[in-house]
Amino acid sequence: MADVVSRFLDYIKIDTKSNEESTSVPSTEIQFDLARKLVEELKGLGLEDAEVDDKCYIMATLPSNMDADIPVIGFIAHMDTSPDMSGTDVNPQIVENYDGGDIVLNKKEKIVLSPADFPELGYYVGQTLITTDGTTLLGADDKAGIAEIMTALERLKDDPKIKHGTIKIGFTPDEEIGRGADHFDVKKFGAELAYTLDGGRIGELEFENFNAAKAIVNVKGRNVHPGYAKNKMINSMLIAKEFDSMLPPNQTPFYTEGYEGFFHLISMAGEVESTKFVYIVRDHDMDKFKAKKALMEKIAGFLNEKHGENTVELILEDQYYNMREKIEPVMHVVEKAKQAMIDAGIKPLMTPIRGGTDGAKLSYMGLPTPNVFTGGHNYHGRFEYIPIESMKKAVELILGIISHYTS
Repeated sequence: MADVVSRFLDYIKIDTKSNEESTSVPSTEIQFDLARKLVEELKGLGLEDAEVDDKCYIMATLPSNMDADIPVIGFIAHMDTSPDMSGTDVNPQIVENYDGGDIVLNKKEKIVLSPADFPELGYYVGQTLITTDGTTLLGADDKAGIAEIMTALERLKDDPKIKHGTIKIGFTPDEEIGRGADHFDVKKFGAELAYTLDGGRIGELEFENFNAAKAIVNVKGRNVHPGYAKNKMINSMLIAKEFDSMLPPNQTPFYTEGYEGFFHLISMAGEVESTKFVYIVRDHDMDKFKAKKALMEKIAGFLNEKHGENTVELILEDQYYNMREKIEPVMHVVEKAKQAMIDAGIKPLMTPIRGGTDGAKLSYMGLPTPNVFTGGHNYHGRFEYIPIESMKKAVELILGIISHYTS
């Protein structure tokens, strides 16, 4: 089997950061740089129909080597990396035989990956970790998933004794900005079920995720000379702060876990005349999700009554929904992955995704798509890392899932 690590290190050299402010598809042209490379690699592995379309979606087919009627399975990962941090000039570090202590990512900037801050590091004592150099993200989300899928494909190509049905491969752009499945042609893809390789810690198996919305709060103010502003000035920044203060203070990402939802203020910009706050709103439970949005509407209404009509404009946009509703009727897709993990000596961790995944939208588009681990941790930032042993287990898992559909 070709080295999944060498593939991963090759892919992360290519900057594929997506851009939420862009209206183009894909949101950044640089995503095509990786896409073209992957198409050539897929063709080299014998997937003759491999292609990338004008929106940067890759699809390819590995034909069945069996006569039996076996479900067509898809494996999907995304090519873009998060806009939260630079993905340019990624300089990975290899930490062999990790001793359980602090890892200095960048001596000059005094950036340290420490188990005091990230206790999950303790799971990997004695293993080999790939980390950042503290100046960029790593790109394991989701180039590790791509490397693992490609490596599994090569194993199938090189060993015809491994029986498999038809396998469909899909690589998407713009997942990190919530658009990864927007232009995914489920009918063309032709799979009956699929798995995204986009999870974190080894063992993660997920079939439920947040219901998600984006909220934009625009506040209008009125500026006059501050020396003569009594009963005249309307400071939009203070009203925006007032809006935020009326949200539940314990329902932010810092205070929540598991199935607990949150309001997350992701950006703010303002001056006296106008202020803009942008939030993401998340909850696994649909009723609680609706209640969160209703609370924001109630606060906006109250502030408009207090400060004047049209002072506060609230724009709410639903982004995706919990895929559990679509997966539960076909739970065998989860059970087969769970058994494949057990067979590989991996303890399944059935956890709700505290985020989103292409599989959420795809499941609502008619393609049931639970999510499995890639092995990475601390996505979207300078403290991202991935154990090599977890990546190799992910390859083993893909092959195990495939074998469970042939037996």
